[in-house]
Amino acid sequence: MGKLIHDFKHPIDNTEFLNIIDELIRNETVQEMKNYRQHYETTCFDHCYMVAFYCYLICKKYHLDYISVTRAAMVHDLFLYDWRVRQPGRKGLHAFTHGKLACENASKIFDLSQKEKDMIITHMWPVTLQFPTSIEGLILTFVDKYCAVSETLEVVKSRMFMKKAFRYAYLFFSFIMIRF
Repeated sequence: MGKLIHDFKHPIDNTEFLNIIDELIRNETVQEMKNYRQHYETTCFDHCYMVAFYCYLICKKYHLDYISVTRAAMVHDLFLYDWRVRQPGRKGLHAFTHGKLACENASKIFDLSQKEKDMIITHMWPVTLQFPTSIEGLILTFVDKYCAVSETLEVVKSRMFMKKAFRYAYLFFSFIMIRF
């Protein structure tokens, strides 16, 4: 698989996971996701990769359709633009529209099952009102939120410790919390 595979280090053998997403991550369009930031320092590709990996682990553990959810998760944010910048001709806010756009983009490139399409389209629930129709889709939705929050908190935490005032405030509040 060469250098196309990310350098994420996992304490488990992830060969099966990589085999499931191999066709997807070798695709030029999917590789372009590396050029767009998703949450602060995280690219769309990295975000989707991590969501796919956690969905794979959870669904495999509980004997669910881990192949479909892993594939859907890898392309659930397949939009190729900076969502922070208003796109000409795009109607609606990114949060409400990108699930359908990602599904359209992925469907042009890959043969997706109806279940995979549904997971991609509904991954923004409850922001969008369309509820996932499968347990795997619901897992993708929650794993996506978990990864987004983790990616954001990581940056906020690192920036907070870069400033002395925040560092001292953190120490002060930590001391107070320990006392109680």
